[in-house]
Amino acid sequence: MKRARLVGQFRVDHPERFRLAARDPADTGGLAPDKAAFKAMLAEDVERLAELQTRLYAEHRWAVLVLLQGADTAGKDGVITHVMGGVNPQGCEVHAFKAPSEDELAHDFLWRAVKRLPRRGHIGLFNRSYYEEVLVVRVHPEMLERQSLPPRLAGKDIWDQRFKSIRAFERHLARNGILVLKFFLHVSKEEQRRRLLDRLEEPAKRWKFDRGDIAERKLWDQYMAAYEDMIRATSRPQAPWYVVPADHKPFARLVVARAIVEALERLKPDYPQVTGAALKELRKVRNALLAERPGGERS
Repeated sequence: MKRARLVGQFRVDHPERFRLAARDPADTGGLAPDKAAFKAMLAEDVERLAELQTRLYAEHRWAVLVLLQGADTAGKDGVITHVMGGVNPQGCEVHAFKAPSEDELAHDFLWRAVKRLPRRGHIGLFNRSYYEEVLVVRVHPEMLERQSLPPRLAGKDIWDQRFKSIRAFERHLARNGILVLKFFLHVSKEEQRRRLLDRLEEPAKRWKFDRGDIAERKLWDQYMAAYEDMIRATSRPQAPWYVVPADHKPFARLVVARAIVEALERLKPDYPQVTGAALKELRKVRNALLAERPGGERS
């Protein structure tokens, strides 16, 4: 299967027709669910991603922002580890968004994300993001009280208003050279149950378990409805959503890696060209180095 065909089927190009229930979390894009094959394909894409990231860093014109959203156990940490593991750490930053601090609550809901935007030449990854403000806060509207909004701004239309703010924000990023790629890791409720049990039964994974995950699991339907509204309202050409089937972890990682590689290839980053007087100076330096005796300083 061609790379574009594999990735394109998971991009939400027609959000007005999007239905989350129509997406199968166990889908593998027409490929046999072969863990070894997925890992081999991923290794190729990780190598290509490292090359493109080096060019992006050297060119210093574009930045890439990768957003990862998904329910607990969806595999966000694993995507970061396995997809970005081959990238030079100097050109990549990861930020995990936890519950907002008092300082963050005293600002608008996009403020803490703006502070973490990647610099030119860098890839930034958000493990969760400003989208939590139309997900967890929507499922738990009592959280709005901590944000001290004027009462008339916290009405029933607040979610539509936040969607408008997000769309405008992402248009602003696109206009300023930040490519935005958004991935919803779509895991099934049954697969989440198995992964939570793994965390309980394997000593090396128990540290990941949080009792709050069980409480949030009881709100599964509300979260799925919020995810669907989020994707329908904010998947746009300048910042598309990819709904990535996440029941098979190696396949999910492959889809994310290929989507990032494709996006970088469209940017066509390249190494800066040295010309004119600067090139002449480099040639002089080269000739001087060649003139030195091997293994020692010039006499």
